[in-house]
Amino acid sequence: MKGSKGAQPLSLIADIGGTNARFALTDPTSGSVELHAVQSLPAAEFASLQHAAEHYLASVDVKPVRAAIAVASPVEGDEVRLTNRAWSFSRSELQRVLGLDELRVLNDFGAVAWAVPSLTTEDRVTLHGDAQAPLRGPVTVMGPGTGLGVAMLVGDAARGWQVVETEGGHVSFAPLGDEELCIERWMSARFGRCSNERLLCGAGLSHIDAALGGEEAGRPTGKPHPLREPAAIVEAALGGHDLRARRVLARFCAVLGSVAGDAALIHGARTVMIAGGIVPRFIPFLRSSAFRERFLAKGRFAALLESVSIHVITHPGPGLLGAAVSLRQAG
Repeated sequence: MKGSKGAQPLSLIADIGGTNARFALTDPTSGSVELHAVQSLPAAEFASLQHAAEHYLASVDVKPVRAAIAVASPVEGDEVRLTNRAWSFSRSELQRVLGLDELRVLNDFGAVAWAVPSLTTEDRVTLHGDAQAPLRGPVTVMGPGTGLGVAMLVGDAARGWQVVETEGGHVSFAPLGDEELCIERWMSARFGRCSNERLLCGAGLSHIDAALGGEEAGRPTGKPHPLREPAAIVEAALGGHDLRARRVLARFCAVLGSVAGDAALIHGARTVMIAGGIVPRFIPFLRSSAFRERFLAKGRFAALLESVSIHVITHPGPGLLGAAVSLRQAG
């Protein structure tokens, strides 16, 4: 691929999570947001973000002068440390070694939020509300992947949109009922604290499974238990024959409903967008779960939440799309 498209060099965009490092190219001056040469690289195969980026750029033979990189971590200051991957980098140093005139670094779910206004009805599945209705803000953008991302989109199409990046996934888990109390005790014994992210992520499925397995076997809370892979738990649950896996996934969906409802109240949201790499794998299961019941279980404010639209993002790369949108916003 050539290093330019017309007179304007292509720009680098990236979405860096705890598991995958996704890269693409975009032309910020084109009439529409387009992604070119998309690649997803296993983060574990690279020592640093710099090495992964250099590998990608060498493979596409492009030397960009601008870049927008979304990372799964807070992005204040020059030093950035990923939350769920042992990578850290200096913005200024990364800009220098990649030969960039401009480097924008944003939170990964901030990037997903930037993508939301550009999504079509084909890029999402509606759980509740009118699928064809115009987007109404504020919008809560959240979802489980390697961690639990949370962001907020405010504004409207006429005045423009703005993104508020947050670390809302790390607030404390509020258990409801005996089973969730058991899970919370198991998690707190293991980690010292149980946040929403500890449950609503890939590893969270494994931990819920282990906690419930320990309970069934009569083991003391917190005693180590072999962890099943998250993908294996989801597959077993959807297969219908593994009762514990179905119990685990049902609990995961219920907790997700509670947390989504809490976030909607905190943000004053009119729309909730659920993203991340996990939920799109079991949307029918989510529909039939207690997700909606728990989303609405907010006492006197259940009626208010009835009017909130809920969608699951199915676009294959909303973080990349949002990074590209943010680069256009910068001019």
